[in-house]
Amino acid sequence: MSDRYAWAGGAEAQLCLGPFGDTESAVVLIAPALFEEANRMRAVTVAIMRALAARGIASILPDLPGTNDSLVATCDARLEDWRMAFAAAVPSRPTYSVAIRGGALLDVEADVAGRYHWSPPQGADLVRDLVRARLAGVREGGAAFDPADIDQPGPPIELAGNAVSRDLLRALDAAEPLAAQRVVRLEGDHRPADRRFAGRPLWRAAEPGADPALAAAIADDIADWIA
Repeated sequence: MSDRYAWAGGAEAQLCLGPFGDTESAVVLIAPALFEEANRMRAVTVAIMRALAARGIASILPDLPGTNDSLVATCDARLEDWRMAFAAAVPSRPTYSVAIRGGALLDVEADVAGRYHWSPPQGADLVRDLVRARLAGVREGGAAFDPADIDQPGPPIELAGNAVSRDLLRALDAAEPLAAQRVVRLEGDHRPADRRFAGRPLWRAAEPGADPALAAAIADDIADWIA
């Protein structure tokens, strides 16, 4: 079901799945992956939402200002607006934040009952990945790019197919996720985690992909954690 939520800068779309009739039951609010990772992770994110719905748990996936069908231009997106919008998307019922990858940098202001992070990066790691992808494009004949330009005033910078404001890049570079009650990662990722899952890092795939077994396992883990 498509719906909208209001924040200080206007209104944005959100995808809602699962049972919403009981206003006392818990709902999962998903902080999505960012930039091109969001496109690669969309299918598995929705698969997790459908799996949660099958377990009797409602979930919400909000669009961020400047993404998807937002009326805010991508080049005008700001980290503080993303955080404000995500906080405004929290419904008036027990809510648990589930952040995927860079979404862990967004839920810092949300009034939620708990935070669940899947492979959360430091903001600097996310920016580094964007820069690395742009430099790879330069080596393949793309326009010249100097990473030092991020710290200089100027127009938005083209990264991963998006015109990204330098203010947003600098804010992300300094951003860190809040401590979460539960952190999960994939096998092979040796950073601290409460649980590790078998699967491949879909956020690094060349094309969007799906992993039904991984989506089901994460949905089970979220449901158990909330319970």
